[in-house]
Amino acid sequence: MRSFPTVLVLCLIAGGARGQSSVPEVPSETNPKAVSPPVTASTPAVASAKPGVAETLAAAQEKLAHGDTQEAITMLEKLVAAEGASAKGVQHALGIAYYRTGKLLSAEKAFARAIEEDPNDIESVQMRGLSLYRLGRPAAAIPFLERVKQWMPNANADASYVVGLCYLNANRFDDARLAFANQFAVPPNSGAAYLLLGKMLMQANLPEAAAEAAKKALELTPKLPLAHLLLGEFYLFKSDTVQALREFEQEREINPSNPAVYDRLGDVFTRSGQYQQAQEALSKAISLDTSSTGPFILMGKVLLRRNDPQTSLLYLQHAEKMDPGNYMTHTLLGQAYRSLGREEEARKEMDMAAKIHVGEELKLQPVE
Repeated sequence: MRSFPTVLVLCLIAGGARGQSSVPEVPSETNPKAVSPPVTASTPAVASAKPGVAETLAAAQEKLAHGDTQEAITMLEKLVAAEGASAKGVQHALGIAYYRTGKLLSAEKAFARAIEEDPNDIESVQMRGLSLYRLGRPAAAIPFLERVKQWMPNANADASYVVGLCYLNANRFDDARLAFANQFAVPPNSGAAYLLLGKMLMQANLPEAAAEAAKKALELTPKLPLAHLLLGEFYLFKSDTVQALREFEQEREINPSNPAVYDRLGDVFTRSGQYQQAQEALSKAISLDTSSTGPFILMGKVLLRRNDPQTSLLYLQHAEKMDPGNYMTHTLLGQAYRSLGREEEARKEMDMAAKIHVGEELKLQPVE
């Protein structure tokens, strides 16, 4: 299975997941931070339930509304055990509670029961689809997500985005394009729609398909900003620096104020050993955007290659202040300090880099 990133982060607030390409980590029972907004008026009615059931359900929903999810689960589970199938509306609320705490298997089962009780419970339909998606079963999620095209407050995710990711996983790229076009409100057959598809494909680690989408975008809209940038990133990924340079240069002609263009040009020149050109490009990137650490880190690397560790240190120290958790910054700082004969500081930076790198290793956790 493919997985879909960490852009991912929209649906990944609610907990997007991906498969084997490069999946954004999703909350689980051991990491229950995928909380959602309070239960809303979309919660199924409980008028037909017994008075005691209705009161308990209302109390549990109040707990959910105030973030006391575990207490709500305890109340609802006791209600199910006591009332069974007669406790109408409980499975819906229980599914929401399970979903918020990352108990996705239990959530999916609860939503399935809620749908059996009420096939018109649209929120349970959507939430079951999202649960299946986060469980790494995007193909199974598609039929449920296709039934719901609007935002649901408890989902905390854009339905078009999630179903688009599911379509990508199933290699249904045209359907994915339509879904993303709907999400971003652009014409589905436009250059913009194909560019959006290309961006999502690149994030899903499908670079070949992303490049084809970007080419189609340029065929439809030759001067479309960011399309050449995407193609350049594809060629850079393939280590074709010559073609990457051509694409980045064309992007610069279309969009000269985009700092990312100069950052990518700096990367190409660095890989080609053209350090003077790299330094010039990175200076432009930094002039246009001082909030991104990437150009500062790459500038530090370039200056080290140009045997200027003192100036390199200034850029790298600035990058470290912006993002202390970047292991590459600490690695380059270690090299700069070593070049200046400051061995103790070099050792500390190398130790820090190693510590951060180990901490960034992927640790898989069971969902339930």
